[in-house]
Amino acid sequence: MRPSDSRPPGPKERRIASGSNATDTRFFGHPLGLMTLFGTEFWERFSYYGMRAILLYYLTDAIADGGLGLAPETGLAITAIYGSSVYLLSVVGGWCADRLIGARRSILYGGVVIAIGHVLLSVPAGPGYSYSGIVAVAIGTGLLKPNVSSLVGELYERDDDRRDSGFSIFYMGINMGSLAAPFVVGIARSIGGFHAGFVVAAIGMAFALVFFVLGQAQLRGAGDEVMNPIRREERPQVLRSALAIGALILVLGIVALVVTSVKAGELAFGPEGIVNLISYLAFAAPILYFTVMLRSPKVTTPERSRMLAYIPLFVAAMLFWMIFEQASSSLSAFAASKIHLNFAGVTIQPEFFQSVNPALIVLFAPVFAWLWIKLGDRGPSTAVKFGIGLAMASLSFLFLSAMTALAGDAKVSSWVLVGTYLIQTIGELCLSPVGLAATTLLAPAAFRSQAMALWFLAPAAGQAITAQIVSATADLADNFAAYFGTIGLITLVLTGGFFLLTPWITRHIAEGEQVVGVAPAGR
Repeated sequence: MRPSDSRPPGPKERRIASGSNATDTRFFGHPLGLMTLFGTEFWERFSYYGMRAILLYYLTDAIADGGLGLAPETGLAITAIYGSSVYLLSVVGGWCADRLIGARRSILYGGVVIAIGHVLLSVPAGPGYSYSGIVAVAIGTGLLKPNVSSLVGELYERDDDRRDSGFSIFYMGINMGSLAAPFVVGIARSIGGFHAGFVVAAIGMAFALVFFVLGQAQLRGAGDEVMNPIRREERPQVLRSALAIGALILVLGIVALVVTSVKAGELAFGPEGIVNLISYLAFAAPILYFTVMLRSPKVTTPERSRMLAYIPLFVAAMLFWMIFEQASSSLSAFAASKIHLNFAGVTIQPEFFQSVNPALIVLFAPVFAWLWIKLGDRGPSTAVKFGIGLAMASLSFLFLSAMTALAGDAKVSSWVLVGTYLIQTIGELCLSPVGLAATTLLAPAAFRSQAMALWFLAPAAGQAITAQIVSATADLADNFAAYFGTIGLITLVLTGGFFLLTPWITRHIAEGEQVVGVAPAGR
């Protein structure tokens, strides 16, 4: 519940009253604060995707070659669970901003922690520094990522017709940073090794901090206010919730220890135990969220019905991200070992392929935005768009499996991997833009502020599934065709089941469905 209306006006109310942002058109017709957030997110995504592009290779390359020398399946699992932990921590970052420190400070503190993490990764001083750096980047990204987007929204009044355009410009910055990072970091890695690549990522994050600190005045107080501060009478409940979450983590940690020890044949935890623990948290969190919402007395009967319709959408999104986010794990391994790395007569780094998706997003996002507007009421429903997105993800793995099997022991053309990313990008443009809209549309009023957290849990759970699959897959390099084919086929069968549910889902959400195709918001 928000504080009483008798309180003094906060920064946002003062900003709206003065009309400062409403009349500010200095950045391509938008408030100048958008330039601050555009630059911050461009460089933050540059550092994130640059680090992610070489993370798997660093974990699994031989120590003599500058890597950590982990087993391939362990490196794949860690890479996948790293992505899952970022989304899990985004839930915590959103909560901290809403209830403790505000969005602006969350971004600032998160950026500092990310920069520290990249610096630790750039130090060639052994696995201790590297693992600490990975953890720091995950924590910092969790603080920063959800709050930059919310600050973009605060630049505009609710009825400002520039809002959608502003978000489109902002998301273009995300994809431009994602596009450039693998190239620049890959070149640095080829010249100076892995740690040189991490130095470039650290420099990118330093630029992000400079943009944000120097541009804070242009935000005009946006993000300074703690929107829903913890009141004195709420503190016991917050403490009880924190203790309950701590107890849940402890129980899951014990389960992970037991499972890991059984597999190892001795009492052990190590990286595999961490992977198991975070996987269990990623599975438990959405179950807990849905249970709390469906059982809450604050949720009305119509809201409960719509929330039930959201569950299959959430599962479809989870399966989509399970496939899509393998760009940094299994697809990176595939690029390094199975793809011809000669392109137009030039030898390329395998991490360069991670620039394909953002390049295609920049190219095709305006086309899809135009298409949904052009189709209007004649276009597919939200549920059908989700189904198309999931089907495209499934078909991308089946296509990759077939082409790999046809190649046999020979290497595969680089165009095969580009085609795989093209199919996935079409799926992303069908599913990701409507995901946030569906989440906010179907969320109960009492839980509206937590809807973003629920959406972030879909990729968290999806990547946790990937972590479990790859950790149980031995000699992936010898079984790429079977690996991609099995996942693609199973997911395609589940897609068929989802399409059977689409009429039921559509009936439940038809009263409020107003989905507009915009640039993807889930990156």
